[in-house]
Amino acid sequence: MTNSDSRKLQLTPMERFTIPYSSSAVEDLRNRQQRMRWPDEIPNSDWTYGFDLKFLTDLCNYWCEGFDWRAQIDRISAFNHYTFRANEGKVHFIHEKGKGPAPMPLILTHGWPGSFAEMLKIIPLLTDPAAHGFDDSDSFDVIVPSLPGFGFSDRPSKAGMNAYRVAGIWVELMHALRYDRFAAQGGDIGAGVSTALGLRHSEQIVGVHLNFIPGSYRPHIAAGTTLTPAEQELTSRAAQWYDQNGAYAHLQGTKPQTPAYALNDSPAGLAAWLIEKFRECPIVGTISTVGFPGMNSWLTSPFTG
Repeated sequence: MTNSDSRKLQLTPMERFTIPYSSSAVEDLRNRQQRMRWPDEIPNSDWTYGFDLKFLTDLCNYWCEGFDWRAQIDRISAFNHYTFRANEGKVHFIHEKGKGPAPMPLILTHGWPGSFAEMLKIIPLLTDPAAHGFDDSDSFDVIVPSLPGFGFSDRPSKAGMNAYRVAGIWVELMHALRYDRFAAQGGDIGAGVSTALGLRHSEQIVGVHLNFIPGSYRPHIAAGTTLTPAEQELTSRAAQWYDQNGAYAHLQGTKPQTPAYALNDSPAGLAAWLIEKFRECPIVGTISTVGFPGMNSWLTSPFTG
């Protein structure tokens, strides 16, 4: 390869990406789990004070002994993965072309505590609807990026990363893929990003679909507004939920570096921090994708029952 060819390769913004696997990293995970110093808990306290001890020890044992890393990597690798060198760093994404006559470009944005893996089951439905009993004219070109700092994307190198900056990165990515106009879908943080796309880049957005409306659980209520009984019940339950379960959001929004030391060092700590939210947030059913026996039995939500 000549120096000129090398420079051209380095400037290529789009590259194929292979899901990495490291046997030494898996072994390190197992060693860390085996060295875990488990805390005590008040007998029969269940989930009252946080993550249930027995459930977490069982989950970590499954993680070390029963979880098939290779099988999961093979499942994820069945899709086309790439990285894009955006102005704010490298972005990982899946890009699957639709099989219909005129697929619509669609970017799907995940939330926290999630990842691009949330979308794997719906990608075939969107790209090839005819194979699932639907009209092939409803097919999509599907793009599933990893948010900055999530999955295989670079972490932000500058302070102030927010939904509007991510929306700008997504527009940059879609332009690099030669999509001038596209649709957007998102939930949780992804809903904020998709909303920002509609607000800041409306001339390029065909439409926006959200499975969460940012601010909807704590909407602004003007003084003197009379709420219906149903509205009052919702706002009361939402306030109770945030009072009992919202500390994580305040900490992550103000001092994220502090919990990062513990979460980055302890696999069990990270598991408890993330998985508790699948139990407490109104996203019932998502966690079952990890395949841990009995996982569905403890899924509850103050909003869905």
